[in-house]
Amino acid sequence: MQTVSLFIPCLVDLFLPRIGEATIKLLRHLGLSPVYHETQTCCGQPAISTGRTSQAVRAARHFIDVFKNDEIIVCPSGSCVYTVKYEYPELLKNDPILCRQAAEIGKRTFELSQFMVDVLGVNTTGASFHCQAVFHESCKNLRRLGISEQPKKLIENVSGTMLLPLKEADVCCGFGGAFSVQFPEISEAIVEQKVRHFIDSEADVLILSEPGCLLNLDGYLKLKHPDKKAMHLAEVLCRTG
Repeated sequence: MQTVSLFIPCLVDLFLPRIGEATIKLLRHLGLSPVYHETQTCCGQPAISTGRTSQAVRAARHFIDVFKNDEIIVCPSGSCVYTVKYEYPELLKNDPILCRQAAEIGKRTFELSQFMVDVLGVNTTGASFHCQAVFHESCKNLRRLGISEQPKKLIENVSGTMLLPLKEADVCCGFGGAFSVQFPEISEAIVEQKVRHFIDSEADVLILSEPGCLLNLDGYLKLKHPDKKAMHLAEVLCRTG
């Protein structure tokens, strides 16, 4: 049984543990043996986005120390994967040894759907979920990692799920990490528009594969449209009814 290391984002650990649980369940269902290093912490993405470079460097050094011996690292968040793959080498460019280690570990770090489809060659998990759904394209997944077809392919193969088109699916949901804190009025206007497109699609469920987007959209839905639901891809792929 192949061992894979779980890289769990802060938002999942603190606010959305169900995503972590679904990811573990999914990987085990695929015949893998997931391991979790309890010493892992934030990847440093918030520090990078707010210009706190020294804190980001410390986070990067710690991440490398924790995961340096793992053959494959899987994460249910594309933005965190992007941080490791592309931000770390730049952060550590003044330390040749750490920079090389960062580049090597980045090659072994994958977003969940990317790992399933591109590495394992998995297109279906045998999941069953009777609903009409739309998919939101998260910014870092789509524009930085080129991840778009992989999650949609997996959703389309869930028994009972009809994937409908979502207007402006590739437009930001308004979260943007620190952006939603620094510019709350703009962020709320963006998420309101995203939710309006979801409502207009007449779908039951909004599926996405980025925890930050889920936190943002699900929070708004619970306040304004409690009859509608947002779910992470990992949760959908674990459904059996």
